[in-house]
Amino acid sequence: MSAEILVCSCGVLSYEEGLALQRRVEAARQAGEVADVLLLLEHHPVYTRGRRATADELPMGVEWYEMQGIEVVDTDRGGRVTYHGPGQLVAYPIVSLKPYGDDVLAYVRCLERVAISALDEQGVDAATVDGLTGIWVGDRKIGSIGVHVSRGVTTHGLAINVNNDLQPFEWIVPCGIENCRVTSLGRELGAAQDFEAFAATLAARYAEVFDREAVEAGSNGQRLNPGTLAGR
Repeated sequence: MSAEILVCSCGVLSYEEGLALQRRVEAARQAGEVADVLLLLEHHPVYTRGRRATADELPMGVEWYEMQGIEVVDTDRGGRVTYHGPGQLVAYPIVSLKPYGDDVLAYVRCLERVAISALDEQGVDAATVDGLTGIWVGDRKIGSIGVHVSRGVTTHGLAINVNNDLQPFEWIVPCGIENCRVTSLGRELGAAQDFEAFAATLAARYAEVFDREAVEAGSNGQRLNPGTLAGR
């Protein structure tokens, strides 16, 4: 029987709330108190700067972005600058890497397969591009990946543009890629998409790629200690 992964739909959170939630689940996973967990959520508008980010990726300056209602936050994931906002699906797998021999690159390759498979199921032909990060539809970027590993447990993960506003990407150098064109599932298909249905598809594809049994934990923390979710 495949190992379980608890799928928890968390709604819309600030980036700081999402980071704090990840850290609580990470600590519980490192202590062996919970099984692997997949957090699915949206963020309020925010630019996040990964460990390799440089100042020129935010050419307007932090104050200008904040005047547009977009936070700028430093984070410990890999990668560079990206944008998160409502309508973008963010997936944070908090999982042990031990079954994968602690091979971070192999884990990232599997995350790419998850995103590509989920998009393919919606009729969008996505792929990776040699020398570039993320998930692409032709020359248009539709998804980003950035992970962090501590004591054998992953945090952060992937983000896929579903119905979100794409304008904020035009104000930055996304993931350090000059002249990067960005797209979304809704733009590729010509209409807004069912966000919850796509989230369910992504969770199913994650379980398939990683050979897991997806178990719905629910936003109330069923099968996942409510204190872990609530910070108690």
